[in-house]
Amino acid sequence: MTNLILVILCLTIGILLQRVKEMPDNAPKTLNTYLIYIVLPALALLHIPETALSFELLLPVLTAWISFGLSWLIFGTLGRKFSWSKTTTGCLIIVPGLANTSFIGFPIIEALYGSEGLKIALLVDQAGSFIIVSSIAIIVASIYGHGKQRKRDVTKKILTFPPFLFFLIAIAMNIDQVTLTGIPHEILKAFAATLTPIALIAVGLQVKINAQTLSLKALWYGLGYKLILMPVLIFISYRWIFNPDDILYKVSVMETAMAPMITGSIIAINHDLNPKLASLLVGIGIPLSFGTLLGWYYLVG
Repeated sequence: MTNLILVILCLTIGILLQRVKEMPDNAPKTLNTYLIYIVLPALALLHIPETALSFELLLPVLTAWISFGLSWLIFGTLGRKFSWSKTTTGCLIIVPGLANTSFIGFPIIEALYGSEGLKIALLVDQAGSFIIVSSIAIIVASIYGHGKQRKRDVTKKILTFPPFLFFLIAIAMNIDQVTLTGIPHEILKAFAATLTPIALIAVGLQVKINAQTLSLKALWYGLGYKLILMPVLIFISYRWIFNPDDILYKVSVMETAMAPMITGSIIAINHDLNPKLASLLVGIGIPLSFGTLLGWYYLVG
């Protein structure tokens, strides 16, 4: 409950800070740079080396890949049909294509399904959402961003993207069974703990909710996909694979139903992929998801 209150509070603080004249215009981008270069690498080093890998957890992890793949297919097609700008199409592929499987997903899953559910959620996030946002999302951002980029430049951008670089380091640590303890571990925890407040305040600084923004069709296409369509697809298709009472099934559906991923919005904003829409998808999607998640919880039991 504390984490959920923190989410709402930080979004509200960000929105209220818009009224502070001393707040610089580039504050959100500055905060996002800190998250990308410091916090996300810290999260990788903190969690991935300690994550136990298991073949039976492959299907829950695949939900993140399925969601992003379908997002690219659907919004890429709709973008051509409705003649959306490339930046709007790219934003809709990345932000609704990624679920907020970590700092919103973790506390919700732990509250509903305990430590066993949290272990599954951790792998969905690290082996699914985190890899995608650190690599494929960068490719999409490069394709749909302003100007054409050479394949060599895109590859360089991925390989030098700090979260992806530290993800590879963390995977090597996992394979070699190397974990950080003592002071290094505590330092990483301290940086990782700043993700939620900083990211949500940055989003709140850019959210401007009014009749005009709420009438944006692209916003509701994105939220409809993220909060309804994708959970429906996993809810139906995974029932053919899992027993409906299996915790793997329940966590798969619930993690898919989470609000759009804040890190995805950071990538979109930093690549100038319709920053206004990226902020709205998260800023409206998070509080809206609390209601839709309740419905999904009653459906999966």
